[in-house]
Amino acid sequence: MSTALDVPWRRPAPTAGQRRADACVALAVTVLALFELALARSTGAFPFGPPPSLAEQIWWSLAVAVPLMWRRRWPVAVTVVISVAFIAGQVRAIPLTNLPSGALFAALYTLGAWGPDRRTASRVRIGVIVAMFAWLGLSLTLQINKLSAAHFTDAAGPVPPVLAAVINGVLFNLLFFGFAYYFGELSWLAARREHELRTQAEELRRSRAEAAERAVIGERVRIARELHDVVAHHVSVMGVQAAACRRVFDRDPGKARTALAAIEQTARTAVDELRRMLGVLRDPGRAETVRSTAAGVEQVTELVENAREAGLTATVGVYGDPAPLPRSVSQAAYRIVQEAVTNTVKHAGATVLDVRIRYLAREIEVDVSDDGRPTTPPGGGGLGLIGMRERVAAHEGVLEAGPRPEGGFRVRARIPLAPETVNQ
Repeated sequence: MSTALDVPWRRPAPTAGQRRADACVALAVTVLALFELALARSTGAFPFGPPPSLAEQIWWSLAVAVPLMWRRRWPVAVTVVISVAFIAGQVRAIPLTNLPSGALFAALYTLGAWGPDRRTASRVRIGVIVAMFAWLGLSLTLQINKLSAAHFTDAAGPVPPVLAAVINGVLFNLLFFGFAYYFGELSWLAARREHELRTQAEELRRSRAEAAERAVIGERVRIARELHDVVAHHVSVMGVQAAACRRVFDRDPGKARTALAAIEQTARTAVDELRRMLGVLRDPGRAETVRSTAAGVEQVTELVENAREAGLTATVGVYGDPAPLPRSVSQAAYRIVQEAVTNTVKHAGATVLDVRIRYLAREIEVDVSDDGRPTTPPGGGGLGLIGMRERVAAHEGVLEAGPRPEGGFRVRARIPLAPETVNQ
């Protein structure tokens, strides 16, 4: 994650509520400034010398207070105006000390917290602070000759009184301007971090929504594959058996009855599998149970037997040492063989079907070939071949499907048994 200084960021403009709050603060500071002015005039305390006329005193009092109304909208301009009014008020001997200092602190803090251009905000604040120290130095230079020991009759410390007064003034101003700069910068960084947190929260919300959408789409695709495999296979087998029954119905009733029995059994199996899938749709909590009980590679012989009943010369061979497979890998291998057998029975017009299962060192291979006519162009295919590719890709395997040089069609899939596939 980038930090606040890595990527340029502009703090959003103040809201209507914040602008109203600034107006209320400016009004309150203005009232207090006028009140302080009245108290100073009442006590006759004029620390900067004889003051000008009352109208001018009121003018300079307003000049340091009223601009706070726009401190967050135009922080640079407000800081410059209040700084100029602050120094000008002291030059003109306006008897105010507390409120102008507070207004200057607020302006510097706001520029640090709300300055849209960080470089400009830093330069203006540093420029104002340098100007203030220059004015402080000039004031001390002009007044130091007027100070004498008579002004410090009660002095008892180890530091000469004039030097102590100078150090105290410099130290106070260092803390005053240092805090204004530091807390303004801290406020801006806090706003930046809050923005980043909101952005990350929104990105996380979108990511979760996208993940949920992908999960829904993935589940729909999986269900579509299952429906296609179940319906296409069993209906294709029933269609072939029904055609065989029709052909031998009159001359060989025994074979017709066998075909009808096979149709009945296939229909029941198809209905059972459809009910199982519909149950998952109604109760998603059953999905894991259904997956664990779904057919696996050990049921491939039943697919071959169905092909024999459909009139094909079908063989199945198992090579290598059969080993326990992850359930998902076993089911994927079964469905690939099922789809290949279905295509052979339904489309190829084949007479011979050969199914081979090979248990290799790091993968399982299923190989289904026939002697029929090719029905799927290389690299293409319908929903069945798409489903096979998706199943193989889910396990980072390899699928080959296409015509054989000696005739017929071949589907061969290799599914790795690497550790990352075992727990899927």
